[in-house]
Amino acid sequence: MSATMFLTPTMLSKPSNIPKTLNPSPQQTHPKSISSNKNQDFNPNPSNSATKTAPWMNTPLVLEPNQVIDFTKPKTRKKSPDNNKEEKTLTQKVSGGRGKHAMKKILYSIDNLEQESQEIEDTQKHMEFDLSLGKLGDNKLGDNNNNNDGKNKKWFGRKLPWEREERMVFRRMKREKTVTAADLSLDDGLLERLRGEARKMRSWVKVKKAGVNEGVVEQIRVIWNSDELAMVKFDVPLCRNMDRAREIVEIKTGGLVVWSKKDTLVIYRGCDYRDNKHVTGTLYQTVGGHDDKEETMPVQGSLFEREADRLLDGLGPRFIDWWMPKPLPVDADLLPEVVPGYKPPSRLYPLSGRSKLTDTELTHLRKQAYHLPTHFVLGRNRNLQGLAAAILKLWGKCHIAKIAVKWGIPNTSNEQMASELKLLTGGVLLLRNKFYIILYRGKDFLPPDVAELVINREAEIKSFQLQEETIRANRVEMFDYLDQPSSDVSTSTIGTLKEFQTIQSEHEGFKAGISEAEMRLEAEKLKLEKEIRIQEHKYLILKMKINKASKELAKLAWEPVEPNADREIITSEERESLRKMGLKMDSTLVLGRRGVFVGVIEGLHQHWKHREIVKVVTMQRVFSRILYTAQCLEAESDGVLVSIEKMKLGYAIIIYRGKNYKRPSKFSRNLLTKREALQKSLEMQRIGSLRFFANMRQQAIYELKCKLDALKNTDNDENKLAS
Repeated sequence: MSATMFLTPTMLSKPSNIPKTLNPSPQQTHPKSISSNKNQDFNPNPSNSATKTAPWMNTPLVLEPNQVIDFTKPKTRKKSPDNNKEEKTLTQKVSGGRGKHAMKKILYSIDNLEQESQEIEDTQKHMEFDLSLGKLGDNKLGDNNNNNDGKNKKWFGRKLPWEREERMVFRRMKREKTVTAADLSLDDGLLERLRGEARKMRSWVKVKKAGVNEGVVEQIRVIWNSDELAMVKFDVPLCRNMDRAREIVEIKTGGLVVWSKKDTLVIYRGCDYRDNKHVTGTLYQTVGGHDDKEETMPVQGSLFEREADRLLDGLGPRFIDWWMPKPLPVDADLLPEVVPGYKPPSRLYPLSGRSKLTDTELTHLRKQAYHLPTHFVLGRNRNLQGLAAAILKLWGKCHIAKIAVKWGIPNTSNEQMASELKLLTGGVLLLRNKFYIILYRGKDFLPPDVAELVINREAEIKSFQLQEETIRANRVEMFDYLDQPSSDVSTSTIGTLKEFQTIQSEHEGFKAGISEAEMRLEAEKLKLEKEIRIQEHKYLILKMKINKASKELAKLAWEPVEPNADREIITSEERESLRKMGLKMDSTLVLGRRGVFVGVIEGLHQHWKHREIVKVVTMQRVFSRILYTAQCLEAESDGVLVSIEKMKLGYAIIIYRGKNYKRPSKFSRNLLTKREALQKSLEMQRIGSLRFFANMRQQAIYELKCKLDALKNTDNDENKLAS
């Protein structure tokens, strides 16, 4: 009889239930005893059994004593002898945790590893690299005694993981602390006391965008009447350059900055506070400006500052409250509003070239202007003749004028400033924003000295021509008198200045002998006719672009599915309840510029998977387009349109899925994909903008033709009156 032993997890986890000594009974050891006790009741789990049997077994489990597992004897690991221990590497665990003993072991292993790597490098130097492939193959198939050499050979030509290439690392240089006037003039003990008191101050004077004006200075002096320290807190733009803010405060108040933190300065009134206009003379010198005003300028500076100061010398008084690094720009508000006898500069177009800037030249000039210092600071919108005269003077040395707009001055308009300066100077506007106005002098600009030379040269040439003409006429009259003494014969004009003027007038389309008013009228007609031809040509180009875009749009056209005639009908009460539910919903489906495409319909059915209604939000403004979109969604999704509601931003289209809703396995094939829908949206936008500009061109052509007809009518009326 075969028997099977079952070992349950409880037996393995709890060996204490098994007796330590197994004494098999004679009945279990001898098969004869089994047959003699068949009539007795069988207990599957006897108390003296070493192993428990399954409850469905009818006979006791018979096992030999040596076949029963004894859990009381744990397996003992054989200890390997000390001479067979493998050398520990850096990746193996080191006993001792983080103590000194473990650290010593790690350092010892690193030293051994360095010695081994040095030996490998020495062997590499003495190796012969002219081995053939056959020899290498033979070495690979060599004896097992050379296994260690093969292990070392695989590292030849490779870098160890901890070996890295040497790199040049430059550390960031610490910014040197600027030595202030307080550090130079005050004692260390007094300075420490003042700084300690400054850290405890909690009230300050606010400096706004306008800078350190007279009001701020007056508030500081009021505080100094009762206290020796005054705290000042700066707003933009001075808070971005606190070194410059410190200099401005010390210049205008005559105090000393003893403590600074972020956008805050603490000013000490000084020991001799009676002299309110005291200015330190060691670091600054006073330079006279226009209108008998004084300005402070640094004695020394970098090469860039000195060159910029030399460029700005003689243009006007400097702006002391400049919030950027030096050099200080010219204050344009202190320049005269009207300059008597001012005229825009004379310009002369180059013989071969365009006076208009190309895109590449414009980009290059803007990049150049970025690195230039600011030349002027402006806060006035009109009456800029003084600034225009200074710009013309600057253009003689630098071809770009950089003007900054002042902060904190109300009613400033950079657009009006730029248009006024462009009209006065005739320059090219490179950049205009709320911070800067940059003007280029132009390719046809002539400096005043050069323009004067050109005018003088033209006058000389004209005088020479007149002298030559008079001498020639005298000679012709003398020869005509000798050959033909008759005075009735007229002299010839061939080769004379008069002939040149006549040909020039005929070439320009004007007849000799007409009045100046008629010449102006003809010139105006020709100008209008030319403008009409230009506008008609541009209108023709726009029509061609519209036709091309229409053909592209026709390829992406799609016809929406007709609404199902047998669709579900809902009552007014159900519609109202569904409308309220839809308005309260937070989850929405936003309809973008692509409109209705496959992804929108999939999104609708995904919403209907979890709820009965869906709220689609669209940003369209025309209600007819919104209604068309709602009908398309209703037809393509086979739902029921509940309502179209006006929201704070856009419109909400609420669609009900229906009572017998079933998600379709396939969607309509005539719908556009995501890419096609975007292309269609772009083409529609292109056609809309082209039609807008075409209408503008058409209106401009109509207005020009009306002006031309009016000029022709006035010309006809004058001719009738003259006749």
